[in-house]
Amino acid sequence: MERTILFVILYIAVEGEVGKHVYIRQSQKWTEAQAYCRRHHTDLSFLNSQSDMEKLRKAAGGQISDGWIGLQRDPNNSSGWKWSGGGHITYQNWADKQPDNHGGNQNSGFIRSDGKWFDRFEGDSYHFYCVHVTVEEKKKLSWEDALSHCREKQTDLPSLLSETNQLLAHTEIQRKNITERVWIGLRFLRDRWLWVNGDPLEYEAWSKQGGQDHQCPIWKRCGALTKDGLWENWDCQDKLNFICI
Repeated sequence: MERTILFVILYIAVEGEVGKHVYIRQSQKWTEAQAYCRRHHTDLSFLNSQSDMEKLRKAAGGQISDGWIGLQRDPNNSSGWKWSGGGHITYQNWADKQPDNHGGNQNSGFIRSDGKWFDRFEGDSYHFYCVHVTVEEKKKLSWEDALSHCREKQTDLPSLLSETNQLLAHTEIQRKNITERVWIGLRFLRDRWLWVNGDPLEYEAWSKQGGQDHQCPIWKRCGALTKDGLWENWDCQDKLNFICI
């Protein structure tokens, strides 16, 4: 069984970071765009890596279009920025001499067609990007069956590679009628935990409630996200709700 799972992970890997990006062709102020994304999707889009830039390009139809993203100036740190969905910025692609807060009150993040970021006055109106997280709340499956279900839909169980990924996934399960944990793309293979897209664990959010059982699990070798936004290891044959991205 371990060899089967390892084959699935290494040879059918897809992009596993949380959320699908959607380009909204409506002109809105930044705060209006944020409200729209939170009402119809999950939040304004965030970017953790160059691969996320490719996802924005795909969402906009093949080429990045100008628009709002989830960058906002941190009110507790005038020179710092954070993501609308929460979490620190770990990847940056600011244009030269940006952010410059030219004229003051440029507290919102904008992406240009070349992929570079700019600060803008939040009262300006632009198209925008949302990120959408899907929670399968009507199905409870084993970890493997949940993985197969997501991949049949050309999606995957999520890899929560950063604090922002974690917070957005947690936000979405809080909105749903789910009182327990949900499967995520975390699997213990041989002697380590890995994400389904093959990435190792760098960011971690293990619950302390289960002690240190996750460090060398015998039976509980699949990862779940709790209602409290933490990770727990569970028996892979348990049937839980799950997230597809």
